[in-house]
Amino acid sequence: MNGGIVMINGTYQRILVPIDGSRATPVVMEKAIAAAKNHQAHLDILNVAQVNQLTDGYAIASSLSTSQTFDLVKTTQERLGDLKKHAEESGVKSVAIHIRFGNPKQVIARDFIADHHNDLIVIGTTGLSMVERLIVGSVTSYVVRNAACDVEVVRV
Repeated sequence: MNGGIVMINGTYQRILVPIDGSRATPVVMEKAIAAAKNHQAHLDILNVAQVNQLTDGYAIASSLSTSQTFDLVKTTQERLGDLKKHAEESGVKSVAIHIRFGNPKQVIARDFIADHHNDLIVIGTTGLSMVERLIVGSVTSYVVRNAACDVEVVRV
C-alpha cells in the first residue's frame, strides 16, 4: 500500500487517464478503456489546463477573461463528455470526467491520485512538440518518476 492506494487481488480498482486533446488521445483512451474493462475498474478521465501552456490540445489558459475561461471549460467538458460516452459504450461501467487547472506534472503525479486514490495511470508519450518538451519538460517522464501508483506508458 502506497499513499492509501490499494490494488485488490492483483486488479486495479481506479484507473486515471490524463488526456490533452492531442493526436495521442484516441490511442491512450483505447488502452485505458481496455485496462478498465479488463480489471472492471472505475475510469477517471482528466484534462489539466496549464497557464501559458503551449499545446495543440483542448485547454490552453493564459491571460483569458472570465468568459473565455468559461467557454474553454465548457468546450473541454463537452469533449470529455464525448470520451466518457465512448468509454461507457465500450463497456466501462464507471466513468467520471474531471478538469483541473495547474501544473499537469504535479496534478497528475500527486494531487489527483491523492484525491481519487487511483492505482494505475495510463498516459501517452506525446502531446507536446519536441520544442515544447524542451521548454516545459515531459509530463510523462515526470509522472513515471514521481507517481505514487503504477504507470502504463502508451507509445504513440
